[in-house]
Amino acid sequence: MTTTGSTSTDRSQLLKRLFPNRVPVLWCPLLTHYRSDGAIDRARMAAHLAHLSPFVKGFLIPGSTGDGWEMSDAEIRELLEIAVEECQRLDLNLLIGVLKIDAGAVLKTLAQTVEWLGSRTNGRHAEDSLAKAKVCGFTVCAPRGKDLSQEQIEGALVSVLELGLPIAVYQLPQITQNEIGPDLASNLARRFANFILFKDTSGADRVVLSGRSLEGVFTVRGAEGDYARWLNTAGGPYHGFLLSTANCFARELHQIIDDISGKRMDAARRMAARLTSVVAEVFQLVNSVPEGNPFANGNKAIDHFFAHGPRAAEISPPRLHAGSRLPLEVIRATGEALSRHGLMPAKGYLE
Repeated sequence: MTTTGSTSTDRSQLLKRLFPNRVPVLWCPLLTHYRSDGAIDRARMAAHLAHLSPFVKGFLIPGSTGDGWEMSDAEIRELLEIAVEECQRLDLNLLIGVLKIDAGAVLKTLAQTVEWLGSRTNGRHAEDSLAKAKVCGFTVCAPRGKDLSQEQIEGALVSVLELGLPIAVYQLPQITQNEIGPDLASNLARRFANFILFKDTSGADRVVLSGRSLEGVFTVRGAEGDYARWLNTAGGPYHGFLLSTANCFARELHQIIDDISGKRMDAARRMAARLTSVVAEVFQLVNSVPEGNPFANGNKAIDHFFAHGPRAAEISPPRLHAGSRLPLEVIRATGEALSRHGLMPAKGYLE
């Protein structure tokens, strides 16, 4: 899907086909829930998605928050079975995370996943299969390696974009140990109309702050905190958010977005300050947990209360992919933080 002068127009038309109701402003990299035996908890996944669906219309599955780097290919396929079925049922947009450390593994996984979607939906071609499955595209990262040059990163991403599939590019230096520079991101956007979305979780936001044009690529911020100042509707550089904390604070983040759109900036800033404080506190609590990552662990701790309500500390803590559970002291301290900031739910979505 390489084009010359019409890339921006072609991208706009593709986005309209993929998102007839417009690209969602708020996206969530969904948590993966496990039963006590380690199997993926299908019922809990469905309940969580249903709980979030009034406020979040786009989901990345699996993302880093959903253990995408830790899961086996068999686990990911099982997870995607659940995700496709629930996104079809709830009319949600699904970005499939293809989180691999090199381009070869990404290309292999993409081919297998497109083939699976085709067999599942009886689609006439790839775009038809994706549409029937409510899949709007695939998310990929730069290959891993702290010494990779921009040319090497470009070669890997070009090999993926040349497939013509709708692709979201994920800036995740915490895992890849490198960054896609502003010039590279701009060049890829100019060359490939199927480069539809750019997510940046670095916290440095170098690409969107550089002033380089991304030719209409939809940009989403993945770093947490200070939520009221980053959207373009507030004068910021991003079109939307793809936030791990949308697993827990979907209603509150949706309200911030709505307040910004309605020019109620004081209300947006007040809510953003509360969320920023409690998220920073809980993420600090899970820093000592040796398994998993802070995005998954922090949100599992908070979601435990959104699922079970104020007495969630009496329920067995959530299981991590590695097989351990979050420490009870982390759960108790998380509950105290939620209560202190006035964010404890009155009732859990599983009650």
